Parts: sequence; C-alpha cells; structure tokens
Amino acid sequence: MQTIIVATDFSSASFGATEYASDMAVAIDAGLLLLHIIAYPISYTEIPLMVDMDGLIEDAQERLQMLKKKLLARSGDGLNIQMEAKMGQFFPELQLTCENIKPYTVVIGSQGNSAAERFLFGSHAVYAMKHLIWPLITVPPNATFSSIKKIGLACDFNNVSQTIPIAEIKALVNDFKAELHVINIGKKEAFNPEIIFQSSMLEQFIGGLKPVYHYIDDKNTDESLIAFTEKNHIGLLIVLPKRHGLIDSLIHESHTRQLVLHSHVPVMALHFQQALG
Repeated sequence: MQTIIVATDFSSASFGATEYASDMAVAIDAGLLLLHIIAYPISYTEIPLMVDMDGLIEDAQERLQMLKKKLLARSGDGLNIQMEAKMGQFFPELQLTCENIKPYTVVIGSQGNSAAERFLFGSHAVYAMKHLIWPLITVPPNATFSSIKKIGLACDFNNVSQTIPIAEIKALVNDFKAELHVINIGKKEAFNPEIIFQSSMLEQFIGGLKPVYHYIDDKNTDESLIAFTEKNHIGLLIVLPKRHGLIDSLIHESHTRQLVLHSHVPVMALHFQQALG
C-alpha cells in the first residue's frame, strides 16, 4: 500500500490540508501518515533554554491521536492511519521521513489564516516546493478534495524528454481517471517550430491520455496559471521544478511564493528525478 504523508502543525489551515490528504488516501486506497515536526527552540542569549522535549513529544502524540480519531470517523474507519511526532528543523525532518517512507505524495497547507500562520506555514510550503524531490501538494485554505476531474500540467516544451516525469503523470491521471490539460505559457506563438517539435515529442509520450493543449502568451506566468486553473475548473495543477524553463521563472523573483500562496487550486510539484520510468 502506498502512503500519503501530511504535515500538520494542528492549525486550522493544516487541518484543512489533513482532511484533503485523508480524502485523497481513501480515493486511491492509500495509507496516511500524520507528521508533526516540533521545531527546536532557538535562544538568542547566552543562557540556554530549558525545554521539556519529552513533554512536547508526548503532547504532540496526544494531539495526533485526537486528529486520527477525527479522520477515522470522517472516513468510516476505512483508512489506515499512522502517526509520527519528531523534533528538529522542518525541511530536513520532512525529507528524512520521505526517504524512509517513499510516499505517493506529501501534502501540506499552503498558508495559514493568521498573519503568523501565513508567514510560517507558507514559508515551509514554498521552500518544500522548490527543494523536496518527492511529489508535493500544497493545499490552499478552504480547498476540499472531491474527485479530481481535470489535472493541469504547466509545461514550457523545453527538452521534454529530460524534464517531464512521464510515468508519474500517467499514474496520476489514471489513478484519478482525470482529463490532462497541458498548459504552455510564455511562448509568443503556438506555431513556433520548437514548440511544434517538443509538443509532438510530448504527444508521443502521453498521447494515450488524450491531453488537451492550451497556449497562453503572458509574461505574468503565476497570475496566468492561477486564472487559467480557476476558469477551467482544474482540480490539481502540476508544476515541474527544474533548472531552466517556465518553472525557473516561477522560482525566481518570488513567483513560487505568489503561485503557492494565491492559488485557489492545489498545486503539485513533480521533479524529474522522481520519474518512475
């Protein structure tokens, strides 16, 4: 059985992401791991802070248990739920857990409701999207999981054979029995010879999925993606972190932050290194 990891800090925003992950796990018959990472307290004085680490872990485990009961009631006890509370820095501990579990995907809330939650939880989401090589879904506030009928793939048609994790995309589309919409943004014309060549190559890889292609000429890549997903009722937007191309423009100049924090649609980051074949 595959496992979905959902990171929670017990805030209302993370609870929404936890419900989303829970419902997704039920839909694809996966297990769920509730992960809470307790940040090490930082002292800016010469006097070391005295922290009851055992007490913090015990409290977190109790809260995880309460959360587990809520999710089991929500799923009708039809969900295999594991729990883990650990102490350390958020991203390294998340990465280590992924290496041990090898998850189907990681789910995290894209932001909180309060100013503090928006800063802390949002920062975690943005950093993880850039650097975590495992599939990651950031879930905006108030987003709920139903059946994902349309999956969007933001693609720049730049060296598709070396940048697109074809097997994972096929698996996602098949798992959710969804339509695939390939979104090309930033090219001045759809009949550019390079676009035609690369799109033909992509068609060879994913033609069996019967994708629908869209071409959008807009310099504001993040705003265009958000507007497109909302207008076309995309249930999940896939972006491809890599060194060059469309997502490179998102990574720089805080565009990733804009996409993660302002999208009303869950955003999934897939890395080519994690391609299944």
